[in-house]
Amino acid sequence: MKTVLVTGGSRGIGKSIVEKFALEGYNVVLNYSKSEEAAFKISEKFSNVKIYKADVSIKKDVINMIDFAKENFSTIDVLINNAGVSSTGLLQDLSDEELNRIFSVNVYGVFNTTRAVLPQMISNHRGKIINISSVWGMVGASNEVAYSASKAAIIGFTKALAKEVGPSNINVNCIAPGIVMTDMVSDYTVEEFDNIRSNIPLDRIGSTEDIASLAYFLASPEADYITGQVISPNGGWVI
Repeated sequence: MKTVLVTGGSRGIGKSIVEKFALEGYNVVLNYSKSEEAAFKISEKFSNVKIYKADVSIKKDVINMIDFAKENFSTIDVLINNAGVSSTGLLQDLSDEELNRIFSVNVYGVFNTTRAVLPQMISNHRGKIINISSVWGMVGASNEVAYSASKAAIIGFTKALAKEVGPSNINVNCIAPGIVMTDMVSDYTVEEFDNIRSNIPLDRIGSTEDIASLAYFLASPEADYITGQVISPNGGWVI
């Protein structure tokens, strides 16, 4: 049985990814930072899900988490870097603390988890790494400059790492979702949703399940010849 580690796995896209892989028979290590109650509810639902509290921006936390995964499941076959935070507002109003937090979690968190998992994947000569970026990492968003920049960094990270670890039979890909119904958009008004949907050819807002299904495909043998790619499930919003 294969094992997947999902960072930020207690809510939103991460939760759907955890549930998809668990239902498909994977051992799952669900990482969370704050949403402990939500994480426990998922682990109670699935016997093959283990939860671990860690701040991915803290290297020591990540190393301990990887040790926990190895102790429980011996190996990590798939890493899904999903943990992320956002901030909305004008760039000149963004505090240093907000800026540091965005890049610590969204960028350094990906570096920390990936560096911790890679030695084992290289030794095993196999592995799948899937990074969750955003459509804003591709085209940018007004009032979300720092978030957009952090997600653009993940795209560059994906392409470079795919070239570096490809000879070790490790696939590295990136999912850059369009707007998806999660807590991050919970403050949008009905009018804002209607305006966005009117610009989406498929005429609907994305679901977390849409993203989870793509992540599962990229982790599967059917995607063994796909690496270094940025796939954006956005309903045709950005083409």
